[in-house]
Amino acid sequence: MREIFKFYLAANEILRDDERKWFGFEVQEVIGRGERILQLINGAPPLVYFTLGALYNKIGDHKSAVNHLAYIIENENADEATYVYPTPELRNYVKILRKIEREPAEAPQTSSAVRALERARRNRGKALLENSRIALKEINRKRREATLEQKKYKEIAEKNGSSAVLPDNLTKTTENTVQTSKSFLDTTSLTNENGGNKQKEKHGKSKDDLFANRKPISEVLHDIYDKK
Repeated sequence: MREIFKFYLAANEILRDDERKWFGFEVQEVIGRGERILQLINGAPPLVYFTLGALYNKIGDHKSAVNHLAYIIENENADEATYVYPTPELRNYVKILRKIEREPAEAPQTSSAVRALERARRNRGKALLENSRIALKEINRKRREATLEQKKYKEIAEKNGSSAVLPDNLTKTTENTVQTSKSFLDTTSLTNENGGNKQKEKHGKSKDDLFANRKPISEVLHDIYDKK
């Protein structure tokens, strides 16, 4: 259970927009934590799925983002209300979660992270899923175009009796497509709860940011068990 709440803390720190730069391996390590939780716990908390989907969305892995977000947003069986026969792990998780909710002062950073992720799930989950689907469709379209271009080039080369070695601009097209799509969401504005586009401030930070106004995490998850 400690690992789940550590995952929430680390993920929320990455997902909030405080203009910090994260190394790829840092994000991948947090994603790895989340994936291990799904492997180890049968019937993992729905918030774990959403948080993983949001992280995949952030790094541009839109296929994985769609898989996790669609499961939690569009699958009725993934709602908390359907978990009527909990595993011992899930029961223990809920026990700790309710304690944090009732007494947030005992674990302020954990409580803040959980609230921020739940708020994002409720207010931005569908928009994240839709944006990842659009980005994934664009990636697949460019890959199809690249495949057709490669096929056409080979046919022309074979007809002329020349070598069918592809030029660099074609062999690297698929790779570039994935990299280009990572920045797709930077130009795709999310909508607020009223359906309006969010306005950007001078430095590109949104006024209604997905994970705005979250304090930096300066200590590890030590307070959950301090007062047991």
